[in-house]
Order: sequence, then structure tokens, then C-alpha cells
Amino acid sequence: MSETDGLYEQFEQLFGAGTEPIRLFFAPGRVNLIGEHTDYTGGYVFPAALTFGTWAAARRRPDSVCRLASTGFVRQAECDLTELIYKPEDDWANYPKGMIREFQTKGIQVPGFDILFHGNIPNGAGLSSSASIELVTAVALNALTGAGMPMIWLVQAAQRAENQFIGVNCGIMDQFASGMGKAGHAMLLKCETLEFQYVPLLLGDYQLVITNTNKRRELADSKYNERRSECEQGFGILQPYLQSATCLGEVSVEHWRQVSDKVESPIIRKRLEHVVTENARVQASMDALQAGDLLAFGQCMMQSHESLRDQYEVTGIELDALFDEARRVDGCIGTRMTGAGFGGCSVSVVHLDAVELFRQQVAQGYTKTTGLTPAFYVCSIGDGAHELTDGGN
Repeated sequence: MSETDGLYEQFEQLFGAGTEPIRLFFAPGRVNLIGEHTDYTGGYVFPAALTFGTWAAARRRPDSVCRLASTGFVRQAECDLTELIYKPEDDWANYPKGMIREFQTKGIQVPGFDILFHGNIPNGAGLSSSASIELVTAVALNALTGAGMPMIWLVQAAQRAENQFIGVNCGIMDQFASGMGKAGHAMLLKCETLEFQYVPLLLGDYQLVITNTNKRRELADSKYNERRSECEQGFGILQPYLQSATCLGEVSVEHWRQVSDKVESPIIRKRLEHVVTENARVQASMDALQAGDLLAFGQCMMQSHESLRDQYEVTGIELDALFDEARRVDGCIGTRMTGAGFGGCSVSVVHLDAVELFRQQVAQGYTKTTGLTPAFYVCSIGDGAHELTDGGN
């Protein structure tokens, strides 16, 4: 059964019949394999688009009204495109409204339209449901307006919408992965320059397994902005001692060792230590994958989690419990938290023959430690945001 079965019928039940065609769009969530809290410091990340995400059925209207609905939320929103403002009571609908604002700011005439969203990303799990909503709205608007904007502009516009309209100081990784994803590939992205390359994700007898802590986390309310501020403060301290680095993401481990004593605050020094070493781990991970050394790749993942736990302090009891349980399972060669932290998900590399054991053993230990029941997703890597012509995925 397809995720989109019945979506057209639901659309017409909500919005009525119309003369314009209903068009269907999709944008994926993402998993970041390694490179956490490095995007907003201009460093490297290594995400991949997933095959689950957000679908949107959309149809033009003859006026300037936009009506937004979702199969996952009771709350619906309606706005006049001439008076587009952020409203806390509109909750999730502010994300598509932010995208509309970006098109308008570009000078693109946005027609009135009805849109129904349907997603299968666990909300608040750290798999970028917000970026998925932004990008599916972006490709829908691009089609409905005939603007023909390139995907990289849609990606950057989605980040601006989240920064300026929503008020979350996110980097560009989530939007980039959702927009630019490629089936079967991860992406090595340098966030400062947007230089990137696709890297085949050849896992052989191993499988990616995402585990949801089922502890809800709200990015805007977490310590995300605090960590970003700490990194900016730390780089400001270091800058007089750096010859050419324009952002923290350009500081090598060797150079960091030479100048780290200039940062007096032990907390800020720990934050910078994570970012610099994490950038090195991302590049080492890509090298390991390209060499077919999955064990080395898995080791980088585990070192990443330990740094996020000890240096950046964004894991928490739940993610650490998943990490501890996962690494005990025979057949799991790599595991780490993914996303901003403070709840959300972990990602693990597990042998195909051990996936069921992994589910059972991790769930048992995790529930014993936290009292929560985790959810598991054996995931595949898919394409970025696009229009669907056949109603398929």
C-alpha cells in the first residue's frame, strides 16, 4: 500500500472539487551519518536522503488565499498571501508560510493555492521533518508559479525561511540533503562553500538502522542556539591567531592543537574541540567508505558519539543508553546519535543477520534504563525533493 493512497480523495474532501489539476510532490527526511553540529560552523557533514519524508498534494486557486492542511495535525491554517506573517498558533504551517515568503521576497508572484501535506517522518525525531516540509513546499511552489528556480536556490531559501521566519538558527545541511539527495549515495558537503560530492553508500552485508528514542525534542527550545553561540564566541577568540581560516570549519586538528590554549573557558574549549575533531572524522569516514573499510567507518561513528557526549554535551540519557546498548550487539559495527541531539534518533550500521537481534537487545536494555520504548527503522537511501508524475514514492 502506497503512502499516497487516498491522498487525492482526502484533498477533495477538505478543499472541494476544482478545475485546476492536483499535483503531487515529495521531499525526503535525512539521516546524517557523521558530522554533527559542524554545519553552522562551515565544516563538513555527511548526510543522506531517506525514502520516507513528506508528500504534498497542491492545487492553484483563482484568488490570493492559501489553505494549508496536514494528515498528521488537526490544526489547519488559512492566510491571505498579501498578509503573510508568523503566527504561533499556526504551529507546523509556519514552515510552508516561510517558504511562500521567500518566493515573494524574490519577486515571484505566488498564486493562491490549497495544499495537503502527508508525512511519515516521526515528528521531533531529529530526521528533519521541518526541512522536508520546507522542501516539498519549495518544489510545489516552483511548479505552481512556473518560476523554474534551481534546486540550490530552493535549498538556500528553505534555510533562510527557517532562520528568519521560524527563528531557528539552523545550518544548511538538512535542507541540502532533502533537496539534493541521490538514491544509494551519501553526500560530503562543505557547508561554508556548498562544495559537495556524492559518495556511493556501499554497505554490502550491512544495513542502516535508525532507532528513535521516542523522547520528543523541540529544536527551537533546545540548547542548539546556545551551542552555536558558544562556537561563534570561541572562533572570535581564536581568529587573531589563525592566518587564513574564515570559519571554525576550516581549522585543522593540528592548528587547533597549536592555538587551543588561547581559549580560557573550559566549556568553550570543549565545544571547539568537538567541532574541529568532528570535521576530521567526516573526512576520514568518507575515505574509509571509498576504501571499502566499513569497520573504520563504524569506529569513526562511535568516536563521533563520544565527542558529542563528552565535548559538546548534546546527547542526554536516552541517546547515550541507545549508544551503549547498540555497541554491545554482535554485528553492530558503528552507532551514533544523529541530528541536533537532546532526544531524537541514533543511526547504526548492523549486519543483515543481526538486525532482529539488534532490535530485541537494544529495546530491552534501553527500556530498562529509560522506561521508554524505542522504534526501529531499517532505512534505504533515496532521491531528493521532486514532483511525482505517477502517484508513486
